[in-house]
Amino acid sequence: MVLTAVLLLSTLFLLISQKVRTEVVALSLIAALGLSGLVSPSEALSGFSSSATLTVGAMLILSAGVERAGLVDLASSLLSRQAKSSTVQVLLLMAIPIALFSAFLNNTAVVALMIPVALSLGRKKGIAASKLLIPVSYLSILGGTMTLIGTSTNILVDSLYREAGGPGFHMFEFTGLGTLYLVIGGLYVLLVVPRFLPNKVPLSELLGEKPGEFVTEVVIPAKSSWVGAPISRISGAEKEIRILELIRQEQVTLAPDAKEQLAEGDILLLAGTARAIHELINFGKVEQGSAVSDGERVKISQIDLQVVEAVILPNAQMQHHRVQDIGLSRRLKIQVLALRRLGRHHQYNIRLSRLQAGDVLLLQGPRQALNSLQEDGEILLIEGVERSLTFPRKAPIAIGTLGLVIVLAALGVAPIVLLAIAGAAFMLLTGCLNLARATRALNPDVLLLIAAMIPMGLAMEKSGLAAAVAQWVLHNFGHSGPYVLILAFYVLTSMLTEVLSNNATAVLLVPIVLGVAQQMGIDPKPLLVAITFGASASFATPIGYQTNTMVMGPGGYGIRDYLKVGLPLNVLMCGVAALIPLFWPF
Repeated sequence: MVLTAVLLLSTLFLLISQKVRTEVVALSLIAALGLSGLVSPSEALSGFSSSATLTVGAMLILSAGVERAGLVDLASSLLSRQAKSSTVQVLLLMAIPIALFSAFLNNTAVVALMIPVALSLGRKKGIAASKLLIPVSYLSILGGTMTLIGTSTNILVDSLYREAGGPGFHMFEFTGLGTLYLVIGGLYVLLVVPRFLPNKVPLSELLGEKPGEFVTEVVIPAKSSWVGAPISRISGAEKEIRILELIRQEQVTLAPDAKEQLAEGDILLLAGTARAIHELINFGKVEQGSAVSDGERVKISQIDLQVVEAVILPNAQMQHHRVQDIGLSRRLKIQVLALRRLGRHHQYNIRLSRLQAGDVLLLQGPRQALNSLQEDGEILLIEGVERSLTFPRKAPIAIGTLGLVIVLAALGVAPIVLLAIAGAAFMLLTGCLNLARATRALNPDVLLLIAAMIPMGLAMEKSGLAAAVAQWVLHNFGHSGPYVLILAFYVLTSMLTEVLSNNATAVLLVPIVLGVAQQMGIDPKPLLVAITFGASASFATPIGYQTNTMVMGPGGYGIRDYLKVGLPLNVLMCGVAALIPLFWPF
C-alpha cells in the first residue's frame, strides 16, 4: 500500500507541477506499475484495451469528422452576421450553438471554432475579446454535461462503472441535471461573468497591427541623413508609419518621444502599411531590419506576408520548446514578432522563451505556411486570417454517421465503444476524414493519461489503498448520510480537477466511490454522478480544462481573472449538485 501511495503522489506532483510532459508521465507510470509488481504486466497494459480509452479515441475521430464537415463553421458564419450589440446579447447569441455542439462534440474543437467568431463579433460590436472568451469556454463546459458523449470524463466514468460490473449510464441519462447546470450556470455566465472580466485588446492591437499593417524592424545606418534627425521625420499619421519602440545600445524605449533624435545603429520596431515600409526602405535612409526568428537575424525582403495572431493549442508538439528550437523561420519562413502569456505581452528574448499551451504569438509569414501550421494542430489562427465558409460534399455523411451512433447508443443496440469505433471507421472509409487528420484528432496526452490511470486504479484496489481511503471517508463523513457524501465527493473532485486533469481525477476517485457505496450498501450511481459533474466543474484555473487554457492567451487573462469569476461559479454548481438525489435516488 505504501509503494502504491508513493507512486500515486509522485504522479500527481508531476502532473500538477507540469515539469514533465503528460505523455512522459503516463508512460513512466505504466512502466513503474508493471515493473514494481503492483499489477501484472497484462494489467499494466490494460488501459490501452479498455473500453474507456477506445471510446474516447473513437469519439475524438467522430468529432473531427463533423468539424471537418463544416457544420460548426456554418453556424459561426450565421452568428457573425447578426446585429446584436450588447455583451449579453452577443453571448446569448453564441450560447445556444456552443451548448448544442458541446453536448455531442469534443469541447476543444467547438471552442477552437468559436474563438475567431467571438473575436469577430466583439470587433464589430466594440466589445473587448476578454469579455467574451472565458464565457465561451464556460458555456462549452456546461454544455458538455448534457449527454454521455459530451465530455471524455462522462464516457470514462461510464466505462469504468461497467467494467466494475455496474449497469452504466445511457446516452441521455445526464440530460436532466445537465440542463439545470446549463441554465443556472449559463445565466451566471451571461449576466455576471462579463462584469468582472477586464477590458483587454488582442495582441495585434497592442502592437499596432491593423488591417493591411505590418510590424518589422529597421536600422539607421551610419550614412543615413536621418542621423541626428527627430523621430517625427519617420513617424506620423500622414506617413502611415508608427514607431512602437526604439532600441539603442540594448536599451529599449517604448513609444519614444517624437522629438527623440536618431543615432547611428538605432533599431526601430515600427508598424505601417506595406507600401509605406517599402517606400521607407527604398528611400535608402534606413536598412532592412529583422523579425524575431529562430536565433538568426532574418531579413524581411518581402512585405507582402500575412500577419496573424495565433494561440498554441493544448496538444501542440511545440509546447515546452524554445522559439529558436522549433525552426519556424527555417522550415516555413514564419517569423515570431511577439508573444503574450498570462495577460502580459513580450517582445524581447522571444527566441529563448519556452512555449506553453495558451500562449498567443504574433506571426508573420506566407498564408499557406500559416494554414499548414494550423492544419498540423499546432496553432489556432484567431486574428488576421480570413475564414472561408465551406460545406464539403461529404458533410451529410459525417453528420449522419454521428447521428446514427447517438441514436443506436441511446436505443442500447450495441455498446457505445463498438458503435463509436464503427462510426470512426466508416468516416475513414467514406473519405469524410483522411488518416492524417484522424491521427491528429487523437489527443495523445488525453489517451495516454487515461491508459495509465486505469492500471493505477487497479493498483489502488489490489494494494488496499482504495479501501483504506474509502474507510477514511466513511469514518469522517459516513455518519452524516449519503447526501453529505455527494457534496463531499463533488467538492473534492472539483478541487482536484482545477489542478489536475479531469480524466485523471475521475479515474482515481471511481474505485474509492465504488468502495464507499459497497460498504454503505447504497447505489453508487449518485456518487459517480457527483464525480462526473465535479470533474467538469473546472472554472477557477486556466489549467484544469483544455478550453480554459485555449482562451487564456487570446483573452489576455491572468490567473486572477479565472479565480474571480470561476470560484463563485464552482460554488453555484455545487449547490446544483445537491439535487443529484432527485434524479438518482439512493
